Amino acid sequence: MAALAARHAVVTGGARGIGRAIAARLTREGATVTVLGRNAEALERAVAEGAAHHAVPVDVTDETAVAQAFAALAARAPVDILVANAGAAESAPFGRSDAALFQRMLDVNLFGAVHAAQAVLPGMTERGFGRIVAIASTAAQKGYPYVSAYCAAKHAVVGLVRSLAQETARTGITVNAVCPGFTDTDIVGDSLERIVATTGRDRDAALASLVRHNPQGRLVQPEEVADAVAWLCGASATAITGQTIAVAGGEV
Repeated sequence: MAALAARHAVVTGGARGIGRAIAARLTREGATVTVLGRNAEALERAVAEGAAHHAVPVDVTDETAVAQAFAALAARAPVDILVANAGAAESAPFGRSDAALFQRMLDVNLFGAVHAAQAVLPGMTERGFGRIVAIASTAAQKGYPYVSAYCAAKHAVVGLVRSLAQETARTGITVNAVCPGFTDTDIVGDSLERIVATTGRDRDAALASLVRHNPQGRLVQPEEVADAVAWLCGASATAITGQTIAVAGGEV
């Protein structure tokens, strides 16, 4: 029997990159998977290609829209697993990082997870089972230059995870964070392009500047992050809650 058979999993930011890899892995584990995100076309493509079963376009920064989307999902099937993966990264020196930049990073990286968790926790608590996994970053465990707003938002996600884990410890719910290092996704690809544009280095040199953070000397693969998430959602991780698990080749 598949490990997550009869479980309904929701993955925010599930149309591409890490989110799509997680959705595909949970699907293979037997879960019924719904992907959320802003790009309706990419979401439907994930469903058409077998990475998920259902797709719901929604902006996780919109509290009302998120609440409505999850209410509609719960009416169809209770949400057993939430993977709060939606995120965004913007870079700028701290001196040029204004309040609006900090707010944008908090809105998607922190409040996106808050809105989703608030939508699913009542039902999980009532049923006595739930798995919440926030996809944070090694930027939640250390500092990086030129992304102070992003680091601040991801550190806040870890604080949220630790607090929720304490509140839910006796309810049958676990709450954890997975913290990938630099991963082979579109977001890292965009970062490489910015490095090339601003420094004049070629792409190989720009890539080397990122992978040097990983003692293994490589980018993490999205599927490796998905493996950690699948484990946290399964029966063997029942005693794991309030943890931050780095998938980063030993960087942290």
